[in-house]
This record gives sequence, C-alpha cells and structure tokens, in this order.
Amino acid sequence: MSALALAAIIMASCAVEEVKIDYGNDDCAFCKMKIVDKKFSAEIVNEHGKAFKFDAIECLLRYIKLDMIEKNSIGLMLVAVFTEEDKLVDAKKASYVISEDIPSPMGAFLSAYQTPEDARNALNGKDGEVMDWKGLLGRFRLEL
Repeated sequence: MSALALAAIIMASCAVEEVKIDYGNDDCAFCKMKIVDKKFSAEIVNEHGKAFKFDAIECLLRYIKLDMIEKNSIGLMLVAVFTEEDKLVDAKKASYVISEDIPSPMGAFLSAYQTPEDARNALNGKDGEVMDWKGLLGRFRLEL
C-alpha cells in the first residue's frame, strides 16, 4: 500500500462528523445512563473524530464544565432537535428552551430547536425561557 493511500485511510478514520447514536445501547459519556430519548441527546466529536455521546444536553454541558474534555479539542458539538425524530444539529446554531413543562432526562428542563421560532412555538403558552447558545453557556456558567 502506498504512503498516500495509507494517509487517506488514516484521515478518513479521523473525520470530524456526526457519529450515529445507537439508542438503547450507547451510554452517556457523563452520567453513564443508556441513551434512549431521541429528543434530548447530544454529541461531541473531538478533533480526531472520536465521539462522546450524551443522553441530555445538560450532560454535554456538565462534561465540558468539569473539564472532562479539552475544550480546544472539540471539533463538533451536536444537539437533538426536540421536534424532529433522530435529528442532530450544530449546538452553536440551535435555539434552546428551559421550561419545567418540558422535562429532560437529567432535570435541567432543557430542549433544543432548529430555529428561534421553533423554540418560541414549543413554549406555546408554557412558562419558560428561549435562548441562543451564548445565553445557554451563560446560564450554565460555562466558557468555551
């Protein structure tokens, strides 16, 4: 095998891209619970293509906050879209809702949406707060 072909294989195996969550089988990297709910899951992919999967967005945030991953090694962060089955989007571009009327697996009442309008619609008369990524980081007292 040529050096160029070997390099191509190595590069492909380190791609920074979504790694599908195997619901019901994968464990949360933070709390170690089985990931079962497609409405709240999240994922970090590091710069080497290794995926860290979470059963809730708050687990992803706590994982980062407790320095369980080098912040500068994060290549991609994805969050589940609450209203779309099995769809993950860029965490930095998502909109978020914190509402006690929408309980999440680890008790932060946190859900993600593709657009601010979707997030506002999710509240639909419920008490809660809509925020962007920057607002979410402030709420969790996290710097990235």
